[in-house]
Amino acid sequence: MNGFGFEEVRTVDVVVIGAGQAGLSAAFHLRRTGLEPDRDFVVLDHAPAPGGAWQFRWPSLTYGKVHGMHALPGMELTGADPSRPSSEVIGAYFDTYERTFDLRIHRPVDVTAVREGEGGRLRVETSEGVYAARALINATGTWDRPFWPRYPGQETFRGRQLHTSGYPGPGEFAGKRVLVVGGGASGTQHLMEIAEVAAETFWVTRREPVWREGPFGEAEGRAAVALVEDRVRRGLPPQSVVSVTGLPLNDAIRDARARGILDRLPMFDRITPTGVAWGDGRTVDVDVILWATGFRAAIDHLAPLRLREPGGGIQVEGTRAVRDARVHLVGYGPSASTIGANRAGRAAVSDIRRLLDRDRVAAPTA
Repeated sequence: MNGFGFEEVRTVDVVVIGAGQAGLSAAFHLRRTGLEPDRDFVVLDHAPAPGGAWQFRWPSLTYGKVHGMHALPGMELTGADPSRPSSEVIGAYFDTYERTFDLRIHRPVDVTAVREGEGGRLRVETSEGVYAARALINATGTWDRPFWPRYPGQETFRGRQLHTSGYPGPGEFAGKRVLVVGGGASGTQHLMEIAEVAAETFWVTRREPVWREGPFGEAEGRAAVALVEDRVRRGLPPQSVVSVTGLPLNDAIRDARARGILDRLPMFDRITPTGVAWGDGRTVDVDVILWATGFRAAIDHLAPLRLREPGGGIQVEGTRAVRDARVHLVGYGPSASTIGANRAGRAAVSDIRRLLDRDRVAAPTA
């Protein structure tokens, strides 16, 4: 509100929510097409610093352990020390990128809601005020929505429970009995690190892990993305691309399997005060349960637009929400990988430019 009690609304063509890989790619392409940051578009990021979700990764996830980090458009990431934490390497890279292309990211800014505004614009309500936009690029990713499964007895457990989103590295688990839940890349990485210092480790997954032998080329990548894309096109919640690719077998994985670290147990039926139990009477006592159970898309702020389908997801064609052509989702579903996020940012901007040009042609002249 201003001093007269009127609400101040900033008018822009495009609001980009999120400054991770997908958001920065979109901002780059918006600038490349001639739009000016803080005049024609604005990028809002709720994180305290550059780096997207990477800045929150655990210190033991070094850059050399990162799988498939693809460079942002227009600037390669070269000469990075593989022994440095990925949070530092990628945070510094994103920071340089933002300054090089003068993207003028607003942070920290929380977006609370996006709803229908006046004059056919979208009303974007944020912690720094209200924006009225002709189009929206949502690039919020998943890091803010860790998925915690619920099991009977969970609240009775007397040990420590934490999620990948709060994983501090292996040091805090020295001498502990640790149960890791989850069959993805994070779960196996956590388990292999913790096993070196813990008194004992256990690994539980809902399904048998699928190990992938041999190279994973472009054809395999396209097939995996197509499976995820099909769900999004049908309005179902997206699965991660990793969930359909399987786990790559490398020397570290082979060694861990040979040592029994990756001996998988089926999912337990309930949690007890001291551990977990199965329906056949088996029990395991542990000090820590680490939930490496993934994330969900952070899109609750879009709820007022009623974009969700009966299946629970947002139906998307390319990057465009089927229920509202003004809204594009990048880094969502099939574009959740770093290379997919780059392509999605470019595609969204191309579509939005056509929308803006049509609006200008249709606008009445004085």
